[in-house]
Amino acid sequence: MAIDAQNLLDERSAKSIAVLKENLNSVRAGRANPALLDRVTADYYGTPTPLKNIASITAPDPRSLLVSPFDPKSLKGIEKAINLANLGINPSNDGKSIRLSIPPVTEERRRELTKLVKKFGEDAKVAIRNERRDANDELKRQEKAGDLTEDDLKDELESVQKKTDKTIKEIDEMIAEKEKEIMEV
Repeated sequence: MAIDAQNLLDERSAKSIAVLKENLNSVRAGRANPALLDRVTADYYGTPTPLKNIASITAPDPRSLLVSPFDPKSLKGIEKAINLANLGINPSNDGKSIRLSIPPVTEERRRELTKLVKKFGEDAKVAIRNERRDANDELKRQEKAGDLTEDDLKDELESVQKKTDKTIKEIDEMIAEKEKEIMEV
């Protein structure tokens, strides 16, 4: 029975880490990264559609992105969506594709991005701690129901804490790596 709580903790922790990775990828660190456009949706025949579903997004060099729509008629809609996304990047339309030149990030903006990255990290840590609390509550409930002995409960709670510490350490490493990437000139 206690394994259910452990499995649930592992599953939820993995989801929290995946969300953090997605959030970190959307932060512009001065280098062109196709993930920068992951959250952009364009109007495609009346339906808001993620950009990556209607166009190929590549980084031909470290300072630019190339968006090549699968359907040439959607070019204007994609350009409009990028402008509306407020990324601080002006799209350049050549009639077949859209080129985005990534400007260098200022020192002030780097600091703002670092704060944002730290906030993403704290949000992920809060989610992990909430998951730990839920797992502990489930284990205590199982002990009250007689499914776990007091010693088993102690061992399980210790195991949950070790997993939580390991996940938080992983989050800290991801945040430190992203901060280093952002502050790199």
